[in-house]
Amino acid sequence: MPIEDQFDVPFIARMALKEKQVQQNYRPIIAVHKWFARRPGTLFRGLLLSEFGEGPVADAFFRSHTFPGIKVADPFMGGGTPLLEANRIGCDVIGFDINPMSAWIVHEEIEPLDLSAYHSTAEALLRFLDQKVGGLQTTCCTLCGHASASAKSYLWVKTLPCEECGRDVNLFPGFLVAKDRRHTKNVLLCPQCGELCEVDDLSDPGSCHVCHGVLSLEGVARKGHCNCHHCGRRNTYPRPDAGPPEHRMFAIEYHCHHCKVGHKGRFFKKPDPGDLEAYALAERQWQAMEARFVPVEDIPLGDETGRLHRWGYRRYRDMFNARQLLGLEWSARFIEKVGDARIRRALATNLSDLLRYQNMLCRYDVMALKALDIFSIHGFPVGLVQCESNLLGIANGRGVNVGSGGWRNIIDKYSKAKAYCDHPFEVDHRGSRKVQIPIHGEWIGEARLNGKAFSPRQVQLQCQSATTADLPENSLDAVFTDPPYFGNVQYGELMDFCFVWLKRLARDDLVRWGGDTSKHADELTGNATQARGLEHFTTGLSVVYSRMAKALKPGAPLAFTYHHNRLEAYGAVGVAILDAGLTCSTSIPCPAEMGGSIHIHGTGSSIVDTVFVCRKHGHVDARQLFYDTEQLLDIVDRDLEALRLGGVQPTLGDIRCILFGHLTRMGVWNLRKTWEPGLPVEQKLHRFTQALQWLPDFSRVLDRAGKEQDDDRHLGGLFAGRPFRSSSLEGNHAVSF
Repeated sequence: MPIEDQFDVPFIARMALKEKQVQQNYRPIIAVHKWFARRPGTLFRGLLLSEFGEGPVADAFFRSHTFPGIKVADPFMGGGTPLLEANRIGCDVIGFDINPMSAWIVHEEIEPLDLSAYHSTAEALLRFLDQKVGGLQTTCCTLCGHASASAKSYLWVKTLPCEECGRDVNLFPGFLVAKDRRHTKNVLLCPQCGELCEVDDLSDPGSCHVCHGVLSLEGVARKGHCNCHHCGRRNTYPRPDAGPPEHRMFAIEYHCHHCKVGHKGRFFKKPDPGDLEAYALAERQWQAMEARFVPVEDIPLGDETGRLHRWGYRRYRDMFNARQLLGLEWSARFIEKVGDARIRRALATNLSDLLRYQNMLCRYDVMALKALDIFSIHGFPVGLVQCESNLLGIANGRGVNVGSGGWRNIIDKYSKAKAYCDHPFEVDHRGSRKVQIPIHGEWIGEARLNGKAFSPRQVQLQCQSATTADLPENSLDAVFTDPPYFGNVQYGELMDFCFVWLKRLARDDLVRWGGDTSKHADELTGNATQARGLEHFTTGLSVVYSRMAKALKPGAPLAFTYHHNRLEAYGAVGVAILDAGLTCSTSIPCPAEMGGSIHIHGTGSSIVDTVFVCRKHGHVDARQLFYDTEQLLDIVDRDLEALRLGGVQPTLGDIRCILFGHLTRMGVWNLRKTWEPGLPVEQKLHRFTQALQWLPDFSRVLDRAGKEQDDDRHLGGLFAGRPFRSSSLEGNHAVSF
């Protein structure tokens, strides 16, 4: 069994950890379009080469491979990582996903593209937009007075009318605009006159250089309350019945081509009358325009969209300001007229991806001094200060874009993504150097434009639930997947934000994927609004795994990644494996997230996934079996040591998830001979949960593993100072199943 014998945890952990720091540098293909929680391509390359390749993975990883005739399926293809890695090494692939955005994105990733024709059309789009809206995004430089400086980020604060005096109240949570990490000084907004003031010491900011008012970091809005600075009335927010929130522009970060040479730091300014008039002009132009592509759909209520409703957002178009809507409508009108269908689909994909930066829920990072896209926390965060990015993007004249969130940025990333399809590479770290290693002979796609494919490849993408997948028996050589993690991400609700635009612009092309929404009642995620609980998730996962297991050739693997903070979510995994008649032959830890990611930073969440490798028949290394708490802790010790050798410093959250993975694997092992798939799902979950708690004295570990971060130090104490032992079991032999 190659994966069980050949997978190299330290090597793949090192590669995956590096990749997740700046994933687009290692796997540019992900920049075709946003998808959530993409697992490292290096992880799935390691799994594939362990299963089908020869020799140590660390040696095979940087060589070219082709495995014609090998068929790999992914029942939850999402952003397509397992399929892309399998396709790249010549496998035939078949993917399923209930979300039409997933099918669209993976098809865009795999379909070949004439990059020269794409670049030519994209440049024409930029020229068109510059004529239509370019002048609405320039500003006057405060240093040289030049009127053609490019606005990079407009900062807006939410406002509401005072319940007492009726005057506008600015909902500032704080007055810090920029930290001095990437600028020469700290920038504060004066609460009295609105001037931007640069200060050296935030602990003693002093007074405004214009009105001499006292500067402060502390804002006036917090926990749903804000005192009116005119009459002192205590106001509450949000006010959903009042409709979408109003905003006031209060600062601009810009880029001046004339002053940049010799200028240190960034450029900031208070909006001047010209800036306010430019936006007013955009409003007038938008009001005079009869929109054809801006969506009119209401935002349906859901777990994530519920917070939008609480802020008064009722329609998707409410989430954009007039200048953004104007620019997006003109963009869509240009794309609609592109004659080449392949180029038109590419640009439609670009516009869909652009939306995450061109909306009024984006925030401004005062440390990194950049816009944070709407999906930076895998949800719909509604802040009090929002960031509007330059629609076109800013070129600095040397082929490098200034900032992010504009058309130039999206086009550049998409171009690199498609170039990677024809010329994939790996990145190795040799000392302090990063070395890009071309992998000649590998490529991503069903065919190549030059017609020189090394061997024919089949690519089947199905926009349907894998619970209805009908695959021939003994037809698959492997299943590799990254399934939903119960309720961690609401894929359908989030992707609908893009889909409502894409279906207007590319309706004819979307026919093959079907549907008027990316939401689906049968989506395998926990969702309180839709009354989808653990039983729904378990049942669906079980049906999918059973269908995949039936299609697997004898001894072929079903391998999937998983992690969750709650042990009960692993019950669904165990039930699904057992219902499918599979046994978990090993569980492997591997980093799959970046510790600094905004959506998990400071939450105590794990960055480490467990890779469950399951088969109908095979063998288990006896060292992976445990019968008391000490044996389990020895196994976890081995995992932690392997991760550390790969450069990972496991956190308490990581330890918790590794423990949960091994408990799940052993629960499957102990129940496999007496399992009854026909029992009601509630009974199966209860039975599996009991099986997770059979270990003598393990209740103390289980209790501590499931507690909140404040108590995790006790869990960590179980391993602190513990002498490492390779195994507490005698011998080293395989146990067949």
